[in-house]
Amino acid sequence: MECADRTAQLYENYKGVLKNAVEGQVVTRFPPEPSGYLHIGHIKAAMLNYHYSKMYKGKMILRFDDTNPVKETQEFVDNILKDLENLEIFPDLQTHTSDYFAQILEMCEKLISEGKAYMDNTSVEEMRRQRNEGIESLCRNTSVEENLAIWKEFIQGNQPDYCVRGKISVDDKNKCMRDPVFYRFTDAKHIRTGDAFKVYPTYDFACPIVDSLEGVTHCLRSSEFNDRNPMYHWILKALDMRDLEIFDYSRLNLVNTVLSKRKLQKLVDTGVVEGWFDPRFPTVQGILRRGLQVQTLKEFMLEQGPSRNTVLMDWSVLWSKNKQLIDPIAPRYTAISSENFCLVELTNGPEEHYQEEHPLHQKNSDLGNTKVTFYKQVLVEYDDAKNIQAGEKVTFMKWGNAVIDSIDTETSEVFKGQPVKLKLTGRLTLEDKDFKKTKKLTWLSAVEELLSPLNLIEFDVLITKAKVEETDNFDELINHNSKFETKAFGSPDLRNLAPNSVFQLERRGFYIIDSQSETSVNMIFIPDGKTKGMSSLGSKVDPKSTAQGSEQKLSKKQQARAAKKAKKQQAKEESKKEE
Repeated sequence: MECADRTAQLYENYKGVLKNAVEGQVVTRFPPEPSGYLHIGHIKAAMLNYHYSKMYKGKMILRFDDTNPVKETQEFVDNILKDLENLEIFPDLQTHTSDYFAQILEMCEKLISEGKAYMDNTSVEEMRRQRNEGIESLCRNTSVEENLAIWKEFIQGNQPDYCVRGKISVDDKNKCMRDPVFYRFTDAKHIRTGDAFKVYPTYDFACPIVDSLEGVTHCLRSSEFNDRNPMYHWILKALDMRDLEIFDYSRLNLVNTVLSKRKLQKLVDTGVVEGWFDPRFPTVQGILRRGLQVQTLKEFMLEQGPSRNTVLMDWSVLWSKNKQLIDPIAPRYTAISSENFCLVELTNGPEEHYQEEHPLHQKNSDLGNTKVTFYKQVLVEYDDAKNIQAGEKVTFMKWGNAVIDSIDTETSEVFKGQPVKLKLTGRLTLEDKDFKKTKKLTWLSAVEELLSPLNLIEFDVLITKAKVEETDNFDELINHNSKFETKAFGSPDLRNLAPNSVFQLERRGFYIIDSQSETSVNMIFIPDGKTKGMSSLGSKVDPKSTAQGSEQKLSKKQQARAAKKAKKQQAKEESKKEE
């Protein structure tokens, strides 16, 4: 089934999910904070908002939530735009929360003047304690006149110890409703407004206001915000603004993964990874660089989008789906380790090398052909050759049978400056068409100028614990030995492939071209979702600790417990952020 057809079929699962959705009138929005690159969690939010708008022939707004100038940079803005383009998400409109800073200030002043908000200079620690215990702030009953006087000084930057709090409740069972912070002072230059403002709204306060102003009809966000929904509606009602529908979907949690921008930034700053685009990162650029396809992400997100059940998912689910997508369309090539290989001398083989065309994929003729080189000397993997016995019949794939007559275990021969582990001597028996019970060997002709120099790169997990807890020492969970490189000889055509080309190295797995130089073609192994070593390279990676192996399957009870802990941790982080 074509990709477009599969996407259309998935759209059918969403019919009737959105309340009061009218075709042609649905407006959704995706509001990323430009304080980091987009990651796997943002992908779900972006895709659900975008595809819901397309299902109803409406529009999606990309709105940069630039309310925290301390963490926001133009680099992050630029890369969010790049990420969305790579994800094939094309917003109908691009805005910034900062476009509305003046209006949001007026609305906050309106709440203060109506006694629905107040100025508070309680310390962060004490405010957190009071909210947790349901205790009223000493500032809560300050007069409107005094609050407005402090507010006038506050917005000029002259009262940095104050913040604005909504006067909602001090002891609501939902702690998000316990007089949340709406405005705070920030002594930083904003990337768009510069020094024009000294105080900035919290996301919780600005979001419903801008949603309403921009004509958003449906606010789609993950279930971690569920406890904040009453606050969202309270703000709009208190300001006499148009309300809208909120649709909660399940938060995406993945094993051996952190999505906290603060933790990801630390890994970048300390040099554990090469940047936000590192293939070990759960960022859009990281996972696409590692070979995950956009269509895989689209189908995965749409398949589980409407669900509100939060679970801790295994990366293998994504990688298995990815393999199903690329397997039918990935051309096949050959690579032999240049650090661990053997030489086979075929006494009746061709004295001069020649080439024949063979299909790039036995089951997909549309991919065309590649040239296979034949010569009397061929290279094979040491792991394949070490158990061959003299007199044994073997099969050279895409060529035919041969009999190995002798094996020199003490050879002193070298090839391209590398020592040959074993030298085998044999003869072709191409008239023998019985391929049953023979060892099947991948091989390359030992013609130096035709071989592509390869650097095969594999990654282990970056975070060693499946479920990261708030109490964990994050530094102790970092795997500092998570990248492995193996040099290899490859099929001639590999040096001509464009960056991001996906293909299979036979008997090794799927790879993606990362970069090229005059001396090497760098390619990254694409996980396939199997619980084994990442490939058959014989690397030093322990299979039990690979990205697939350590992403252990979790029972439903474990998933539920993990989801509950994740939700609590997120609530704590959001609470700290707003204070």
